[in-house]
Amino acid sequence: MKKVLIIQGHPNPESLNAAIGEAYKKGALTAKAEVQEIIVQDLDFNPSYTADLELEPDLQKAQKQILWADHIVIIHPLWWGGIPALLKGFIDRVFLPGFAYKFKEGSVWWDKLLKGRTGRIIYTMDQPYFYYNWVNGKPSINQLKKMTMEFCGITPTRTTAFGPVRTATAEGRQKWLEKVEQLGRKVE
Repeated sequence: MKKVLIIQGHPNPESLNAAIGEAYKKGALTAKAEVQEIIVQDLDFNPSYTADLELEPDLQKAQKQILWADHIVIIHPLWWGGIPALLKGFIDRVFLPGFAYKFKEGSVWWDKLLKGRTGRIIYTMDQPYFYYNWVNGKPSINQLKKMTMEFCGITPTRTTAFGPVRTATAEGRQKWLEKVEQLGRKVE
């Protein structure tokens, strides 16, 4: 049985991203996966990283959930070409050296401590995908997929984009939710 962790990075519980998380969860539960969720907005933590800051209980629990999971799904909107600040703060505070990766002594290389897990990033945006991808160079995906998840050993990490959100019809949004539910059924 697959163990799925959904990390919801949108601060609004009424958002399309929240509905996307529910659709993925519904599909994964239909596939008999175990599902846990982290709603970043609901956590009590300081999002600013400092080396001497102890992990708050909510972040300690988040690390346990990440270790528990076989498959990690991060859902977020694309804001100013990147992920929301609170989600970035969560990543900065949780994906720490010694937990997510470990640099090798006297080397530029590192050990990927979260190997054995797969990932999915689902994001929404208000620009066409081709423009985000080809003109802007998909900055948030490079950051989150390559420089965070794959850096820590979460691979393969696949991506799914939806947009532009502001011009989408109700029927179009419903199709997006159906697609996400299908992804959840496949736990991919």
